[in-house]
Amino acid sequence: MQATSATDRTEPVIDVQAIAPYQRHQVIIEAVHGLAPGDSFTLVNDHDPRPLHLQLRTLFGNAFTWEYQEQGPEVWRVRIVKSAQATPVEDRSGSCCGGMCGG
Repeated sequence: MQATSATDRTEPVIDVQAIAPYQRHQVIIEAVHGLAPGDSFTLVNDHDPRPLHLQLRTLFGNAFTWEYQEQGPEVWRVRIVKSAQATPVEDRSGSCCGGMCGG
């Protein structure tokens, strides 16, 4: 993870382009799970992470916000913020999205 300035504090940036594809979703799921209410990070990817968004909604419901900051064509940036009233739908953070990740 690298950091970038966001307003008056440093916000983590997770650039999944540097992470093996089969590990990417799990890394992000763990990052969302580990956020305290009100905390956030920026996700950087080389494609639209919409399938990840849907997976996070399944796992965490409305416990986070998803805000595109940049939408391609080469880089996508998404700011993910854990809601103040965050309560996961069910802790299935170890489950797989059903893709070819092997998890």
